[in-house]
Amino acid sequence: MFVSTGATILHADLDAFYASVEQRDDAALRGRPVIVGGGVVLACSYEAKRLGVRTAMGGRQALRLCPHARVVPPRMSAYSTASKAVFEVFRDTTPLVEALSIDEAFLDVGGLRKIAGAPADIAAKLRADVLARVGLPITVGVARTKFLAKVASGVAKPDGLLVVEPDGELAFLHPLPVERLWGVGKVTAAKLHDAGLSTVGEVAELAETALVSMLGRASGRHLHALAHNRDPRRVNTGRRRRSMGSQRALGRRERSPDELDQMLVSIVDRLCRRLRGAHRVCRTVVLRLRFADFSRATRSRTMVQATDETTAILITARTLLRDALPMIAERGITLIGLSLSNLDNDNAVQLALPFDEHGGPALDIALDRLRDRYGSKAVTRAVLLGHDPGISVPLLPD
Repeated sequence: MFVSTGATILHADLDAFYASVEQRDDAALRGRPVIVGGGVVLACSYEAKRLGVRTAMGGRQALRLCPHARVVPPRMSAYSTASKAVFEVFRDTTPLVEALSIDEAFLDVGGLRKIAGAPADIAAKLRADVLARVGLPITVGVARTKFLAKVASGVAKPDGLLVVEPDGELAFLHPLPVERLWGVGKVTAAKLHDAGLSTVGEVAELAETALVSMLGRASGRHLHALAHNRDPRRVNTGRRRRSMGSQRALGRRERSPDELDQMLVSIVDRLCRRLRGAHRVCRTVVLRLRFADFSRATRSRTMVQATDETTAILITARTLLRDALPMIAERGITLIGLSLSNLDNDNAVQLALPFDEHGGPALDIALDRLRDRYGSKAVTRAVLLGHDPGISVPLLPD
């Protein structure tokens, strides 16, 4: 296998993806601040970001910051179509593509120099091809490691290209704020700032043992390695992902248990349809919550049998939500999400018998076919009648 020591890994990341699709499809929105989603900001254009609007912000707060913004409803089918078109460009560039989400991926171009040119030239052509074929701006970072390529794309945004050559890695990385380190969120950043550490270079100067003492073994060792740009991971393209998820931002309005249950039912229905469409089964259900103080919590349960049955997964998800209700009542909730993990191919496991004559796979498959033919709203659960199902944002592409 060809292994390059040069800057041959690309991190390609679409700019303000949902908002960019809206601006592409409606000329009246171009150059104007755009907010996708009403009650909660699902995405916003860079014109809105410059005025302080951020993803997951409440709609009223966003409009106070940016009163002239155009608010548009999300169109998930349009975003899915655009994502698939962009990934076609990625795969036309190199067969070594690793999807990170619906709008970003790593690409390894180390073996293409003789046929396609230097990595910087390949990255420039990739950006031009995405714009020409899909009509969207994209930023690309190029570096020797996946971590640094992702950092480079973040620094180059929006609509930019940045190459970090091996002999300039630490000179580029060390002046950056600690928040640029992969995995540093608000809590970890606060701990580092409290210790007087504000740049990556200052973190790099600490011994690994000091970081482990401050942050714990896993986080300390992880950040020490990244601060020295030690990241041995290669672009991984052959392995199917082990989880899929969806989430919904809720804003800051208080939500009743019934409302949360309705949202959970909607998310489970959509996730299970995706699960069956991908011919996968899952064993573990993970409930993800974000609270009014921006803290987060996860609760998970592993089922005895791997399954793609909506009923079994919904029962498990509802149990997790029920157990979390006291915490939600105390701290308020601003986001609910669900992930299905420990995935496997549906033909790789022995499913449990007998199947329930009142539900189970036959009913799920029939409902999937109806929704495929007549639309996702053709058949719905009684608990969702008269209620807005909201928009569940996929965490990873199908």
